[in-house]
Amino acid sequence: MTGVRPMLDGVPETLLWTLYHRAYEAGQPYPVIDDPVALQLLEDLDYPFEERFGRPNAFLSQAQALRSRCFDLAVQGYLRGRPEATVVALGDGLETGFWRVDNGRLNWLSVELPQVAALRRTLLPTSNRLRTLARSATDLSWLDGIEDPAGRGAIVTTQGLLMYLEPAEVRKILAGCAERLPGGVLVLDSVARWQARGTVAGTSKVGSMTVPAMHWAMNPGERRKLLGAHPNITEVHALGLPRGRGAMGELIRFQHLMPGLRTLTPAMTMLRFGR
Repeated sequence: MTGVRPMLDGVPETLLWTLYHRAYEAGQPYPVIDDPVALQLLEDLDYPFEERFGRPNAFLSQAQALRSRCFDLAVQGYLRGRPEATVVALGDGLETGFWRVDNGRLNWLSVELPQVAALRRTLLPTSNRLRTLARSATDLSWLDGIEDPAGRGAIVTTQGLLMYLEPAEVRKILAGCAERLPGGVLVLDSVARWQARGTVAGTSKVGSMTVPAMHWAMNPGERRKLLGAHPNITEVHALGLPRGRGAMGELIRFQHLMPGLRTLTPAMTMLRFGR
């Protein structure tokens, strides 16, 4: 299908920026992520990517792809012990994680706002193990759609989502998952407080797009505060980026490891829930 025009603005439009950079990296000779579905999406969408976001940036494109790859590795790690688990992708946008990590046995639940859910249904391939639920991630009724979470297992991903929510909403999601998903995990990414302040002030731009206000932020050293969201959160630990490609990949890895520089890009964190 070609020529689909996405009518998105505000937070939903950011999914096009992440797709743009991930697909650019996937199209490189030796990409850090294998994502043919993202490349096809770029072909199928009628959207002025370069005009809106500027030319692809080699650093941002590889960093974006490595972020997605970090989430993929976390999901694959969980699936090794629970191969029939449900993967719940909150704010899934036009991410294509299902096709990157599918082991033939998992079940995938994509939770998205109605206009984005409709776009996913229009553009993406179908599978009897893939469902898209048109709902806000803050409406915790999506938890009812997870089959046998205690037995089969569940892993929740929140890539590029939580920073746009209010702190109370973030806490609600973390607490709801901890309460309802014993033995499960949640993977999130977060931005540093200084980055969030720039978006609230309206001074952060990507091309001609003003980055929407980010209301929830967390510096990497504050991760352990997440334990306070619910008593059933038993473990909180940092996830490192996988190794990138060439000198740019080494620069990204170095930036992510150095205390003075690591806040330049989102930090990834895994929460584990007790039984």
